[in-house]
Amino acid sequence: MKKTGSRVRPVFAHIVLILLSFMCLFFFYVLIINATRSHGDLQKGFSALPGKYFLQNLKNVANDGSFPMFRGILNSVIVSSCSAALCTYFSSLTAYGLYAYEFKARKVAFTFIMAILVMPTQVTAMGFLRLMTKMGLYDSLLPLIIPSIASPAVFYFMYSYLQSSLPLSLVEAARIDGSGEFHTFNRIVLPIMKPAIAVQAIFTFVGSWNNYFVPALIIQSKNKMTVPILIATLRGADYMSFDMGKIYMMITVAIVPIIIVYLLLSKYIIAGVTLGGVKE
Repeated sequence: MKKTGSRVRPVFAHIVLILLSFMCLFFFYVLIINATRSHGDLQKGFSALPGKYFLQNLKNVANDGSFPMFRGILNSVIVSSCSAALCTYFSSLTAYGLYAYEFKARKVAFTFIMAILVMPTQVTAMGFLRLMTKMGLYDSLLPLIIPSIASPAVFYFMYSYLQSSLPLSLVEAARIDGSGEFHTFNRIVLPIMKPAIAVQAIFTFVGSWNNYFVPALIIQSKNKMTVPILIATLRGADYMSFDMGKIYMMITVAIVPIIIVYLLLSKYIIAGVTLGGVKE
């Protein structure tokens, strides 16, 4: 009986994993299939077979004069990449400062950062918009990048990771050897935090890429619009005249950079299982 049970469990686990993988990938399959079909075919209902309008839909999207598709993708890449880089670096630096240094306001600072975590973006949206307008940053990409420096959620993740993977004796040894604080952080701490940085870089990149609320408040010029705003404008003012094939094609093209970023950083996520650092 024990041998039978030990054989059934792996089979059951593989079946569950196959079903979950199918459920996750099925939506991507439907998206790609719909991108190959025309608007008329899409109105007829679902089809599991690809159509013959992939290149035509791509040409329609690329040649549509109502919005700059490739410029929008470039804007999203710039905003998302800069946001991911700034967010992960400065959140890691803040987490390292609160973890490695003992000072009186340490607990107060940690509590304050955690309090900001529960504050929704919509509550501060109007104040943020007025501030950006007074600073002359309205209709600019900078308001979409600079606020990403302060991310309480990423800070807390980095802080928790440091607690589990960075022994303070390593930092103290570096100080004894004459290493400066920024040199210690950049050359010793950051390499240890690569798995955590990779995970949060992906989350931050995807979150910034899919962000619609803040860009819709700030951006007005078509040449500065990001991908979510462009996808929304595809429907146009006339609901009956939009092309569903173009919308699915735009979404298909828009997810390509996200897949590339994930493939580039996935090896660090796998390395995160070992916590990639020296332990006491």
